[in-house]
Amino acid sequence: MSSTKSSEGKTRSRLPRFLIKSAVFLAGLGLCGALLGALALALAWPNLPDLTAMVDYRPRVPLRIYTADKVLIGEFGEERRNVLRFDEIPDVMKSAILAAEDDRFYQHGGIDWAGVARAMVANITHMSKTQGASTITMQVARNFYLSSEKTYTRKFYELLLTFKIEATLTKDQILDLYMNQIFLGHRAYGFAAASRTYFGKPLNEITAAEAAMLAGIPKAPSRFNPIANMPRAKARQAYVLGRMLSLGYLTQAEYEEAKAQPIELKSAPGTPAGGYAIHGEYVAELARRLLYSVYQDNVYSRGFNIYTTIHSKDQQAAYEAVRDGIMQYTRRAVYPGPEETIRLPEGIESDSVALDTLLDDLQDKYPDSDDLLMGVVLAASPEKVTVARSSQQIIEVTDKDALKIVARGLGKNAKDQYRIERGSVVYVHKNGDHWEVINRPTVQAAFVSLRPQDGAIMSLVGGFDFEEQFNRVTQAWRQPGSAFKPFIYASSLERGLTPATQVSDEPFMLTAAQTGSKAWSPKNYGNTYEPMLTMRQALYKSKNMVSIRIMQAVGPKYVQDYITRFGFDRSRNPAVLPLALGAGNVTPLQLAGGYAVFANGGYRVPPYLIDHVTDSSGKVIMQAKPTVAGDAAARAIDPRTAYVMNDMMRGVATYGTAARVHGALKRNDIGGKTGTTNDSHDAWFAGFTPKLVGVAWMGFDQPRSLGSRETGGGASMPIWLDYMQVALKGVPETPVGDPPSGLSKIDGDYYFSEFPPGQAVARVGLPTPDELQSIDGSGIDGSGVDGIGTLLEQLSSTGGNDAAQVQRVQF
Repeated sequence: MSSTKSSEGKTRSRLPRFLIKSAVFLAGLGLCGALLGALALALAWPNLPDLTAMVDYRPRVPLRIYTADKVLIGEFGEERRNVLRFDEIPDVMKSAILAAEDDRFYQHGGIDWAGVARAMVANITHMSKTQGASTITMQVARNFYLSSEKTYTRKFYELLLTFKIEATLTKDQILDLYMNQIFLGHRAYGFAAASRTYFGKPLNEITAAEAAMLAGIPKAPSRFNPIANMPRAKARQAYVLGRMLSLGYLTQAEYEEAKAQPIELKSAPGTPAGGYAIHGEYVAELARRLLYSVYQDNVYSRGFNIYTTIHSKDQQAAYEAVRDGIMQYTRRAVYPGPEETIRLPEGIESDSVALDTLLDDLQDKYPDSDDLLMGVVLAASPEKVTVARSSQQIIEVTDKDALKIVARGLGKNAKDQYRIERGSVVYVHKNGDHWEVINRPTVQAAFVSLRPQDGAIMSLVGGFDFEEQFNRVTQAWRQPGSAFKPFIYASSLERGLTPATQVSDEPFMLTAAQTGSKAWSPKNYGNTYEPMLTMRQALYKSKNMVSIRIMQAVGPKYVQDYITRFGFDRSRNPAVLPLALGAGNVTPLQLAGGYAVFANGGYRVPPYLIDHVTDSSGKVIMQAKPTVAGDAAARAIDPRTAYVMNDMMRGVATYGTAARVHGALKRNDIGGKTGTTNDSHDAWFAGFTPKLVGVAWMGFDQPRSLGSRETGGGASMPIWLDYMQVALKGVPETPVGDPPSGLSKIDGDYYFSEFPPGQAVARVGLPTPDELQSIDGSGIDGSGVDGIGTLLEQLSSTGGNDAAQVQRVQF
C-alpha cells in the first residue's frame, strides 16, 4: 500500500516538470520562430518598392497607332485605363466590386483571416481549389509591383507589401487604385475602360446588372468577359447579384430588376475592343519601336498619334491569309498528339464549378489564339470527339474530314503520345460549319505587301499570332531559295545574256579539291534534267543547274555586287555559287523591296511604315518623305532589265511553277516566282503587279523540313493568293507598256541594242567547243562585256577562288 502511494507521488511530481519543460520548449520554439520572422521581415522590408507610383498616380496620354484610313490598331500608355477619381466612380460599381471580391474590405487590415478560414473549409469540403482568399489590397500589390508566379517568396513579399499599402494609403485610395488598374479582358484596364469596351457607355451610366457583370470579370478576365464567353459571364453575374442582395447593397426589387435586364454588348469607338477592328499587332509594335528610337520613354506620355501606311482592308486580309495558310499546313501535317493528357475525375461534367475551375487553370497554360480554342476531351472514339470548353459549352466533333486529321490518335492501337482520350488537352477550331480538333501550329508564316511606287507598306503579318512578339517579316533571316533566281537572271541580262540564251541543264558537280572542302553536287527539284534550256524556259521551270551556270558565266563577285542594288546585304550573301540557288540570307521585307525594283521599272524605293506623326493637338510633327520611282537618283537597274524580267516573271505566273496565279486571279499583269530551299526548310512566293508587291514565307523558327512535298507553290502561294484576291478586287489591270529605248524584240525574244543576235551570249555550259564564244579580258568576242569568263569548263578545270568558297554556305 505504501509502495503504491509512493509511486503515485512520484508520478504527480513528474507531471508538473514535464509540463514546465514542454512549455519552455514551446516558448523557445515560438521565440525562434518570432526571431526568424523578425529577421526575414528586417531583410525583406527595406527591399519592398516604395509606393510613389500609387501615391502619385498620374494618368498619361497614350501613344495611339492608326492605319492610313484611320482605324486604331495599337495603344500604348496608362491612359488606356480612362482613370477616374474615386468620387467619380458610381456607388453601384463599388458595391458590386466589394460583393464579388472582398466584402470585408473596410473591416480587415489587408488580410481577411475570416475569409482565409472560409476558403480553407470550402476547399477541403470540395477537395479542390474552389475559393480563394485574396483581398483587394493584395491584388493591388500584385498588379502594381509583383508577378503572378505561384512561389512562397512571391507570396511572402505580397503579404508584406499588402501591410505597407494598408499602412500608407486609405481604404478609399486602395479601392480607387484597384478600380483603375485591374485588367478586365480585351485590352481594357480599369472599370471605366471596361464599361466602354463592353457596353459602349461611360461608367457613371451603368446599371446594377452591368456593374455585376463587370465585377465578375477579374476572377478570370480572358474567360469571364461577356465578349469571350457570355454564358460564363452571365453565371458569374448572377453570383455577384446574389451577393449584393445578401449584403444589403440591393433591395429585393432592385435584385429582381437586375436579374431580368438583358445585356447588350456594344464597344465604344476608340476602345481596344471597339477600335481594334483588325489585327495589326505586329504593325503597331513595329511603329512603336520606330518612334521610341526617336523619343525614348517620352513617347508614351505626350499624346502622339502615328498614322501608318497600312490599309485596314489589306491588313485584315493578310492576317486571315497567314492564319489560314498555317492552319491548312497543320491539317496536312502528321498529327503530333494532344498538348497533354490529365486525369479527369469521374463525374466532373456534373460539377460545373469544378469543371470550370479546372478549365480556367488550363487556360493559363494553354491560352486561346483568336479562333483556335483550348478544351478538354470528355470522350473520344473514331466517330466522335466530345470536348469541354466550359461547363456551358460542350463541343462535339463528328465531321468525317475533321476526324481524319486526328485519326492516328483515335484508333484502338494508337500510341500513347498520339492518343486522344478522356482528359486530353486539345485545341478546337470552327472550320466553316463544323468543328475540328487541331493542334496548335508549330509552323510559322509571314506576309508583307508594299506599294512599289514609293515603298509604302500596305500590310504586314509577322507570324501566326503576336504571343512571341517575334516579327518574322523584319527579323527572320532565311534562305530565299529559288525566289532569289530573278536577281541572278537580271545580273546576266546586263552582261550579255538574253532570255533566248541556251544553257546546259545537265547535272553539275565540283570535287572536294575544287571546293577546298567537300564535293558539291546540287540537284534539280525532282532530280530531273534536260540537255539544254533557254533562260526563259529555265526560269519558268526553276531549274537549279541553269541558275548555277548563269552565275558562273556572270561571275559570283559581280552577282554579289549587283544584288546590293536591290537592298540585299553583301555580308549575308557571299560570292559563291550556292548563291545562285538562294543560299544567302534575306528577310521577307528585304525580298519584297527587291521585287519592287522589278515592279516599278528599276528604281530602289526603301520600304517605310510611318506616314506621319501628330502631337496631342493634331499638329504634324513628323512627315515621311519617301523615295519615289522615277527619281533618277533612285535608279537601281537598267530599265530594259526591269522590263525583260517583268516579261519573264509574268510567264512564270502564267506557264511556269506559279501558273496557278494566273488561273486563280485571271490577270495578265502579275509576275512572280516560287522559292523552296534545300530539304524544304523554307517555302516562298514573291509576286507583284505594277501597283502592289507581296511576299509570303513559311517555315519553322528552328529550321527543319516542312516535308518532302512542301514547296513554295503549295505552302506559301495560297497565302499570297488569298491576300491578292482581296487586295486586287476591283483594281483594273495595268497594261504592259512599250519596251524602253534600246530594247528590241527579235525572233520572239528581247535583246539589248548593244547585245544583238550574234553578239549576245548564245550558249552557256554546252559541250560543243566551236559553239562556245571566245573570252578575253575585255569580254566576249571583243564586245566590251567586262568580266565574263567563268564558264563551267574553265572553273571546273581551275578550281578557282569562287569555287573554293562554296563550303562557307550551308546548302
